[in-house]
Amino acid sequence: MPATAPKPVLLELLRCPEPHHAPLAYDREDNALTCSECAKVFRVEDGIPVMLLDGPE
Repeated sequence: MPATAPKPVLLELLRCPEPHHAPLAYDREDNALTCSECAKVFRVEDGIPVMLLDGPE
């Protein structure tokens, strides 16, 4: 089944959940969003970004 990309308007609004709130880039091949500053990768499931951060480090 092909991956469903987030809508373009949503991609314009999304930012990394880390304190720097940097923009995210969508990678269609990996079906994931990548932070332009910290390079964290967030998967996309059925067109919905899963942007949960891990627990305290």
